[in-house]
Amino acid sequence: MNDNDAVSALAALAHGDRLAAFRMLVRAGAGGMASGEIAEGLSIPPTRMSFHLATLERTGLLRSWRDGRRILYAASYDDMRQLLAFLTEDCCSGKPEICGDLATLPASCSAETCA
Repeated sequence: MNDNDAVSALAALAHGDRLAAFRMLVRAGAGGMASGEIAEGLSIPPTRMSFHLATLERTGLLRSWRDGRRILYAASYDDMRQLLAFLTEDCCSGKPEICGDLATLPASCSAETCA
């Protein structure tokens, strides 16, 4: 990850609706959720939600796929890890143990499933 990619990802997350949608999708796991379900769960009009999801997808933080008439979205755990690793790679004057291992998800959460 480079500075421009990190700035784009952080800018996408720097909006309340997008941050809420991203966190909802992180909790949902690899199976993701339909855009309509996300909009309903966050009480956001579907057209506005589609705009926000597209913004997150352009940064690589989300991935999408079609299932019949629905478009499903899921968090891209690999890209999320890369962003966290980028943010913490120079942690604490070369003493990363102070920051802990922030770049990995808990053992109960993987790219395939997230509990």
